[in-house]
Amino acid sequence: MASGRIVVYGGRGALGAACVKYFKEANWWVASVDLSPNDTADVNITVPKDASWVQQEEHVVSELGQALQGQKVNAVICVAGGWAGGNAAKDLSKQADLMWRQSVWSSTIAATLAAKYLNSGGLLALTGAKAALEGTPGMIGYGMAKAAVHQLTKSLGTKDSGLPEDSLAVAIMPVTLDTEMNRKWMPKADFSTWTPLPYVAQMFDKWIKGEDRPKSGSLVALVTKNNVTDLIVE
Repeated sequence: MASGRIVVYGGRGALGAACVKYFKEANWWVASVDLSPNDTADVNITVPKDASWVQQEEHVVSELGQALQGQKVNAVICVAGGWAGGNAAKDLSKQADLMWRQSVWSSTIAATLAAKYLNSGGLLALTGAKAALEGTPGMIGYGMAKAAVHQLTKSLGTKDSGLPEDSLAVAIMPVTLDTEMNRKWMPKADFSTWTPLPYVAQMFDKWIKGEDRPKSGSLVALVTKNNVTDLIVE
């Protein structure tokens, strides 16, 4: 018997792969949704990259429904996304479009999955960004997309959002995650201020079990100093 069932949207990214690994090692049934498969997961749903927003949603909803065969999941975790810099002087719409596809499309499709397949009391976790609480002039498209995820989270945490009863909708707001790529591109940074990926997976596990849950609709900043991570609820 599996310990539980979880969907990781963005299961091939650094944080997504860490979550897939963590929950598989804890004997969970794990579905990964991404542009390419994660071999560790029980089920892989490959998103058609060039499909429209609606087509992507229809595909992912249908594939997960077939995989679950009438069962529900304990959590839908969306850690898909990306980063692009740029201000209004060059390629603003192009950068914003890319960020929208990576962060907003994935988050809304994850919300639809939660509305259809999440257990009552389950967890829907999205990924925002602390920077997007303020202006982001050097990365306007990124800031716009993450601010939209924040708004989505607040709406999902409110009555009549369409999510199952007593479910928790929350957006995490990492500052810097301790990933292989971040270490490659920022080798001289202070790694003691970076949040370890296993910490985030363990935090999700606690919330699924009902431990230390923030209020639904919360934006939760992950602030790490001297290798200690604090959760700051906005």
